[in-house]
Amino acid sequence: MNLIHLSDLTPADVRAIWTFVEAPAMPMNGAVAWSFEGNGIRTRTTFVQAFRELGLAFTELPNLLKTGERVCDLAGYLDPFYAVYVVRESNHERLAEFADASCRPVVNAMSSKGHPCEVLTDAFYVNSALVPIEQARICLWGPPTNVLRSWHELAGVMGFSIQHVCEARFHEAMPNVVFTESVDAKVDIVITDAWPSGIEAPGSSLTEAHLSQMGHPKLLPTPPFSIGRELAFDPLSYAGFVGHEQKKLLLPVQKAILRHVLAHG
Repeated sequence: MNLIHLSDLTPADVRAIWTFVEAPAMPMNGAVAWSFEGNGIRTRTTFVQAFRELGLAFTELPNLLKTGERVCDLAGYLDPFYAVYVVRESNHERLAEFADASCRPVVNAMSSKGHPCEVLTDAFYVNSALVPIEQARICLWGPPTNVLRSWHELAGVMGFSIQHVCEARFHEAMPNVVFTESVDAKVDIVITDAWPSGIEAPGSSLTEAHLSQMGHPKLLPTPPFSIGRELAFDPLSYAGFVGHEQKKLLLPVQKAILRHVLAHG
C-alpha cells in the first residue's frame, strides 16, 4: 500500500492510522530506504526517530530519484533489500511512477503536489483536540500549496467541507472546498502555508483582524512560516496559536503511517 496522495486512502484507512497513534507498537522487522530532498528539518527528525522507535533498520539513499535510471530498474534492484520507502522528492510525477513500479510501500514525505503525512498529523490534532473532523470548521488561508492541496484531498476522502481564502486568480474547482476571497464566518481553526516561490499577493497576508472576524480561532501556521508573507504578525503573540508542541504529533502519526502501510504490504 502506498501513500502518495491522501486521495489514495479511504476513510477507514485514515481512521486506522489514527487508531494506531494511540495503540502500543511492537518492534517491527525490516529495513527502510529513505531519501530526503532539501532540509526537511522536522520531517527528517521525526521519521528517523520513528524508524528507531519501531525497531526498523534504515539506510539513507541520497537523491534516490534524481538519477537518470528508469524507476522500474531502481525498484527492481532495490525492492529485495527494503520493506518500505520514505521519500521526500519535489518531482511528484517521478515519485508516483516509482511507487507504481515498486512492490514495496512508498510513503510521500513531501512532494511538489502534496504533503500527506503533515496533513494527516494536523487533521489528527483537529479531530482529537478540537472537534470531530467531520464537524470542524476549517479555513485554509493563502494560495494553493502542496500542504493545502493535501487538505483538499483529505476533505474529499472524509467528506467534510473547508473554506479556502485566497485571491480569485488562485481559485480552483475542487469538491468539498469553497474558495472565497474573504471569510467573516466563525471557524474553529485557520491553517496557513508558506507561499510558493515567486508568488506575491500584496494585501493577502493573514492579520489578527481577520482572526478576530472569524471568532478568534486556533491558528496553525505550517512551518517554516514567514512573517510578512502568509502571516502579517508573529503567531507566538496570538493566544490561539496551537504552539510548537503541536508538531510533536508528527512522530506518533508517522509511526502510525508506517505501521499501516507495512501491515497492508
